Amino acid sequence: MTLVTPIAASALAQGSRPAASAVKSGSGSGTITAVDAKGGTVTIKHGPIPTIGWPAMTMTFRASPPTLLKGLRSGQRVAFTAKAKGMTAEVTAISPH
Repeated sequence: MTLVTPIAASALAQGSRPAASAVKSGSGSGTITAVDAKGGTVTIKHGPIPTIGWPAMTMTFRASPPTLLKGLRSGQRVAFTAKAKGMTAEVTAISPH
């Protein structure tokens, strides 16, 4: 007969859970469709970013830091670096392309 204490049972349960979402990063290029300097976000229509597992799409990113958005405008082509964890994404570098 095997006796499992609550602490051991908890440890066993944790060991069988999938790991928390890891932070992934990658580079992409696309066209800015909106800039919200006050909100600290930029929306980019970009191509696939395989290192993050994203297909081509249009999405809004938080800028980290928000000063990255200075001088950017809608319609501008850009190259950027993004980090993603789960459904949260942020741009960590961006420049006109």
